[in-house]
Amino acid sequence: MTTRRTRPAPRPPEGTPPRAELARQARTVLADAVRIAHWAAGAPGPGTTAPLAAHALERAATALELSPAQVRAGWDRARLAGLIELHGDTARPGWRLRAWDRDDSAVLRGWVALFDAWSLVHAAPAGIEAGAVAEAVEAVPQVLSLLQLSAGPVTVPALLDLLGQRVAELHEERCEVPLGPGRPATAATAAGATADRLDPAAGTGGTDADLNALLLDWALEGLAAVGALTLGHGHATLTPLGNWAVWVKLEQICVAAQSPAGNIEQSAADMLLGCARLTPGPARDEYRAWLAARTVGSAVAELLAVARGQDALLRGLAFEALRVVGAPAEPEVRAVLAEPSLRPYALLWLAEYEGNDPDDAQDVLSREEATWLWVDTAAAVADHGETGLLVRHLDTAVQGTVPALLDEVRAVGHPRTVQVLVALAAAHPDPALAKAVRRAAFQVHTGGA
Repeated sequence: MTTRRTRPAPRPPEGTPPRAELARQARTVLADAVRIAHWAAGAPGPGTTAPLAAHALERAATALELSPAQVRAGWDRARLAGLIELHGDTARPGWRLRAWDRDDSAVLRGWVALFDAWSLVHAAPAGIEAGAVAEAVEAVPQVLSLLQLSAGPVTVPALLDLLGQRVAELHEERCEVPLGPGRPATAATAAGATADRLDPAAGTGGTDADLNALLLDWALEGLAAVGALTLGHGHATLTPLGNWAVWVKLEQICVAAQSPAGNIEQSAADMLLGCARLTPGPARDEYRAWLAARTVGSAVAELLAVARGQDALLRGLAFEALRVVGAPAEPEVRAVLAEPSLRPYALLWLAEYEGNDPDDAQDVLSREEATWLWVDTAAAVADHGETGLLVRHLDTAVQGTVPALLDEVRAVGHPRTVQVLVALAAAHPDPALAKAVRRAAFQVHTGGA
């Protein structure tokens, strides 16, 4: 037995409002988005199509007494905050909308999702190459960290200097050589006026400084649009919500740096194998540390790629890790329902995500899906477990008898059926039952009835 030193639960910075107050502020920021989401939930068919059709936009503006621009902005925020979920060409109310008035955690998670998507809320200035925009987005966390550490207003020149330094570091990390005075001045005309407004000295610099000033202006306005900061004359200040969100992100980095089992830099497959013999609590800690070091999109994609592989143990563990991801993984998990090998896992994940008790989640599976999952789990046990576990796995089958189980296992068409039955026959202490299982394995192998 080993003794693990646990990290005490972190406390938010002094002066951070209670969660209830933060949730109230988040509800205020997203008030229009919530109204539009409720309107879409109760609107007839055309009102729920996505993107919001022109005639639906007009109806919403009239019903809610908002301008079309306000409706469009609120619709986008509702989608980004998870208040509306897109299913093909149809938008449906999301689980956060149903929990909005009673669940502060759901509200804060929704606002953080909007905060993470600030660069989508406020369109980047026209005419700037995508690479420059991506660099600015990548540099913004350092800008936010300075604002958080300063615990008050920070002048725009200081923020611009930090942004320029971070962009230069990104160029150096990628071995890019500056082009010097002759660098193409994309959006240089627009940059001049904006740079002068933010920092009068910036207008006297080169095109890199002009471009950085324009991008900083865009980033600050985007973050202000989601309620993360306020803009004054020549300075910016984090709101209580923004301050709390940046602290949460910094804590995630600290958790990642303290990866309990040291798998943070491993691939998803190696990380999951490293967690295979951990108990559920430490395994979840390891999943969180691994996830915190990656973007949500890339982590979910990597986990699903592992789940599509041949190792049934990793398939099950990948969905355990996706449970830690939670809401951001929902669209990708729902998208794999059409894949037979992943469908049972995805159905169980979605059932638990939607609030079903894990003990009752099995009810969402058809008999065939439950049998397929039984074989897949048995394959994981046969590959990585002990023979006694494989024998006890018989008791988890939905079929009441071994003959009924064997009949349905033969019919379900799992690619590992033969290997599972052979392993089960070799492990079972009852000679008669083992003989029946071996016969079933032979019949599957030869294609017999």
